[in-house]
Amino acid sequence: MGNENASLTKDFAEAVYRLIPAFESNEEKLGLAVSGGPDSLALLLLAFDVFPGRIAAATVDHGLRPAAATEAEFVASLCRERAIPHEILRPVVPIRGSIQSAARHARYGLLHDWMKENNIHWLATAHHADDQLETMIMRILRGSGIDGMSGIREKRSNIVRPLLHFQKSALISFVASQGIEAVDDPSNRDQGFDRVRVRQALKDLEGFDTSLASQSASALGSAREAIEWHVEQLAVEHIITADSGCALDKTGFPHEIQRRLLLKCLHICDASLSPRGSQIDQTIIALERGETVTLGNILCRGGENWTFQTAPQRRNS
Repeated sequence: MGNENASLTKDFAEAVYRLIPAFESNEEKLGLAVSGGPDSLALLLLAFDVFPGRIAAATVDHGLRPAAATEAEFVASLCRERAIPHEILRPVVPIRGSIQSAARHARYGLLHDWMKENNIHWLATAHHADDQLETMIMRILRGSGIDGMSGIREKRSNIVRPLLHFQKSALISFVASQGIEAVDDPSNRDQGFDRVRVRQALKDLEGFDTSLASQSASALGSAREAIEWHVEQLAVEHIITADSGCALDKTGFPHEIQRRLLLKCLHICDASLSPRGSQIDQTIIALERGETVTLGNILCRGGENWTFQTAPQRRNS
């Protein structure tokens, strides 16, 4: 187990330095989102081994379960034993509506504020290879395109996920080897959540290396970046902006390029507009036919060139 732990620690250090190249030579601090589950405890223990004195941890108690407060205190005690700065964060406004989505929004808001107040430069979360596989399957079932299928990103702004190529089983073993019993969150068995049902279905698929899902996600992410880069060049060349809106003066591109250029034009007119994929596809078909359609509050005119402007307000009769 000693060799396995040493290998895991080495791989973790390499992952952090790959995601944050300057971290090896500067004095920036790494924040850790730690819930008390085996994944986040592995993140905490690995970071403590590799970056002692340069980490801080936070636990978000969403107020959704009575046991959450006790779990947060458990993480706090582990941090006290290791002299790791730790805070328990709680939302001021109760979480309502779509629980998972609202909780995620509240969690990242609280963590962002915590980082700002404590001069923490980076936030590491404990998403791992099994999470990545589950996410990709969920997105397949929802009909996602290349953006969705690129899965969980290893780095986005100042958030990094250094465990994304690590298998959950290895993280569980690492925590157990240190004599620590992780928190068992009952929501991880709640069949009302899509992710839980996917996770249960995957349990029958033994013998697969789940870390390969992250390789596929990385390849799709690279493809997404290449398309985005190309679209940016085309946007500079072919989107003409005006006070009244904008125009796309060349439209004969593959569908995926058309879709992204159309979205750029719509966002020039209304940055808050977020049409569904089917609406985008129908709009492209109509514009190629030379028709005029309204998407949200944007008037879209087709033909050789496509033009976009805010639709005039209807007069009340």
